Amino acid sequence: MKASIILPTYNESGNIIELIQSLLKNRPEGWDFEVLVVDDNSPDGTFDLVRTSFKEDPSVSASLRTTDRGLAKSLRAGAERAQGDWVVFMDSDLTHDPADLTKMLHVARVYDIVIGSRFCPGGNMQDTQHYLMSLIYNWFIRIILRTQVQDNLGGYLVIRSDALRVLPWDRIFFGYGDYCFRLLHYAQKRGSTIVEVPVHFHPRLKGNSKSHFIQLLFSYTMALVKLKLAATRYDKPSQ
Repeated sequence: MKASIILPTYNESGNIIELIQSLLKNRPEGWDFEVLVVDDNSPDGTFDLVRTSFKEDPSVSASLRTTDRGLAKSLRAGAERAQGDWVVFMDSDLTHDPADLTKMLHVARVYDIVIGSRFCPGGNMQDTQHYLMSLIYNWFIRIILRTQVQDNLGGYLVIRSDALRVLPWDRIFFGYGDYCFRLLHYAQKRGSTIVEVPVHFHPRLKGNSKSHFIQLLFSYTMALVKLKLAATRYDKPSQ
């Protein structure tokens, strides 16, 4: 079994080496990993650091994007290169614990999509204020999209490659973290099986966050409204 782990980066030189090492260390028995770092031309040298540090390891590769940059676009670029039977999306700042990937991959053998969730029983995050704001906003998402998914914005996902390939990528992979609720929405429309498993989100220790709450709140809400309006025009799969 093979999983392709997509790591989008921008100025993550302080985190990326530790993250990759931890992923490889925690690789479950019977699994092969390919780690695909997709860097948005970081001025801190993240791309060169990864390429130099893992030049002897064929399971780790880095690609550089200098145009049309952004989180969702980087994830798509990585997914387009992925060769694994499963694709893993996760953040590159160590907020997503690589140790949680073992149980997520175990469950992924049964479900199309496994969400590393802060909000299902047993899940949590250390930043209490962030946790509460995200919880409230996810309630809003659930009401608008009429979904039972509790964590629509966590961005820690394991997806079967065949389930990912059939989704409308042009409708999903743009913007920032809002790609996540679009992906889950269209996956549900396709009838994909989805489950949430509890994970614990850690605080960023190195580097600066790219998230600005007020700006994201506005952009996510606009994206949510557009998705709701577009949902009625999306062609449902044939039965």
